Amino acid sequence: MKTALLLIDIQKDYFPGGRMPLVEPLAAAQKAYALLQCFREHGQPTVHIQHVSTRPNATFFLPGERGTDIHDAVAHFEGEPLVIKHFPNSFRETNLLELLKGRQTERLVVCGMMTHLCVDATVRAAADLGFQVILAADACATRDLAYGGTSIPAAHVQAAFLAALKSYGQVLPTEEILAKLAAEQP
Repeated sequence: MKTALLLIDIQKDYFPGGRMPLVEPLAAAQKAYALLQCFREHGQPTVHIQHVSTRPNATFFLPGERGTDIHDAVAHFEGEPLVIKHFPNSFRETNLLELLKGRQTERLVVCGMMTHLCVDATVRAAADLGFQVILAADACATRDLAYGGTSIPAAHVQAAFLAALKSYGQVLPTEEILAKLAAEQP
């Protein structure tokens, strides 16, 4: 089965010192790096997704600022596709679908940031478009949220969204995904 790795928005603004730091982004990025190395070693396609905000009131991922850069933990190599997006869904108004279809991709391994927004939107869209999806649960990061005066810790946000995304594909830890991919190698 032709499989591609999507690395969604693993960008500097989400790390300490950035404009929108998440909870434990480096731990998630290190797991994403393990997936990236596996795909590179086996010559399987990887696609970096980079969010650049075009909203007039945006506070992060601002055009021309370093915060939009892909984080060094999962550095983008020359020759690897880079899809620039302006919305949470990585397929919306981008060439991602055409890129994946052109490579006859059937399955996506997904990791990235923020679990509750861009990862969620992209996983749901990918499943709706007919891709088999495997989400790397520990290679994603999110942040604390608030609603109606209630603060929701990032760990609860993460767990709730991962539980919901099980309806759209497999949600597995990175080590299980790596073992699964290794077992499929000829």
